[in-house]
Amino acid sequence: MGRERAGHTLQATALVNEAYLRLIDVQHVNWQNRAHFLAVSARLMRRILVDFARSKHYQKRGGGAAKVTFDEALIGANEAGQDLVALDDALEALAKVDERKSRVIELRFFGGLSVEETASVLTVSPDTVMRDWRLAKAWLLREMKGPANVTHDPRTKT
Repeated sequence: MGRERAGHTLQATALVNEAYLRLIDVQHVNWQNRAHFLAVSARLMRRILVDFARSKHYQKRGGGAAKVTFDEALIGANEAGQDLVALDDALEALAKVDERKSRVIELRFFGGLSVEETASVLTVSPDTVMRDWRLAKAWLLREMKGPANVTHDPRTKT
């Protein structure tokens, strides 16, 4: 939420409140540990933000949708932020080819987890998380900016 444009109608407190209300409404969840809770929370916040973006002006070609910056270092300081709905669509496409890379982005971007926390949730090493993070960011950038929006396998270099 810190990267949202000024005057955004969904405030961080509203996001947390909505996530809390949905979490307390969930029954029969056997929370395994803190990492499990954070993973579920990250997925829930992603859904809330995307649903909000879709309900507030989403049009097929992106007109009027809420804009967010995925990663300033990735996109560049002078470019406008990427569309949250397009990011969600790209993450869904990435999950079809490589679920773990999609989860890394979800946990770190939407959940705010550190590399170490993400590694714990996914039961992989921090080095693996960083490799997945770099590859997934590059794949998502290409997917979101690509002229044909063709889905590519993030495990290959081409």
